[in-house]
Amino acid sequence: MTATLALPPLRGRITPGAALAPFTWFRVGGPAEYLIRPADAEDLAALLKALPEEMPVGVIGAASNLIIRDGGLPGVVLRLGRGFGEIVSEADGVIAGGAVLDATLAAAAAAAGLGGLEFLAGIPGTIGGAVAMNAGAYGGDIAGVLDWAEIVTRGGETIRLTSADLGFAYRHATLLPGAVVLRARLRATPDAPDAIAARIGEIRARRAATQPIRARTGGSTFRNPASGESSLKAWELIAAAGCRGLTRGGAMVSEKHCNFLINTGAATAAELEGLGEEVRTRVREATGVALEWEIRRLGRPGVRP
Repeated sequence: MTATLALPPLRGRITPGAALAPFTWFRVGGPAEYLIRPADAEDLAALLKALPEEMPVGVIGAASNLIIRDGGLPGVVLRLGRGFGEIVSEADGVIAGGAVLDATLAAAAAAAGLGGLEFLAGIPGTIGGAVAMNAGAYGGDIAGVLDWAEIVTRGGETIRLTSADLGFAYRHATLLPGAVVLRARLRATPDAPDAIAARIGEIRARRAATQPIRARTGGSTFRNPASGESSLKAWELIAAAGCRGLTRGGAMVSEKHCNFLINTGAATAAELEGLGEEVRTRVREATGVALEWEIRRLGRPGVRP
């Protein structure tokens, strides 16, 4: 049962027991105890400051690399909206709100004649999520272009962090627990808009040709192993273990790119996660490599409503 939550007056929307599956690319998972959409940074800071310390807080952006388990998410789930969607172009970079889609920022930078951010066109997430996990693709990543990111801490304080402060590593950033990325400044280089747009077009074409982008999927399921662990990429290890096309209930390993899991239409979160664990087991038995999840799995196991 959803507990009563005492909050300060907020201008954003509060929805108890909100369905989360429609927000995720996999279209699976249970509800949030509370889904809150703050109006802006001030609203967000007031909310976080007022929440009891023991109240779990999570953030979902585009939810493109996320499995929400069938029992849903306890506590407060934040989803940033229009108040966090501003893009400001400068002479040598852009400042983007945490809710800005990566692909939208790549296109905006191209229109402003700012290159070096084309790789974002191949990442189906938001800038907040990209900072939180040091997202990367097609030869670029956030660590290579970030000047600073502003966050709101669990106590409601707004602070600015540099790239060094965030301790970036492969698909990892060191954020304070419960912190939310407000906005970030990314460096860019002046270039001809047509040339930048052409490079973005190449990335989109490559992605469409090699990934099941029209399926209910969640992006790369597993991280590529460290160079000292294996010279093969995750998809090559999965293929070598004979997992291409493997199924469990309504979940399937993509035939097109076997580092992608697919909801064929009626999968549960448990089936997707269970299939991923079966892939990990088969790869470990066949190759000795222990794949690590890149997709986040959050919430409580359970039966779908």
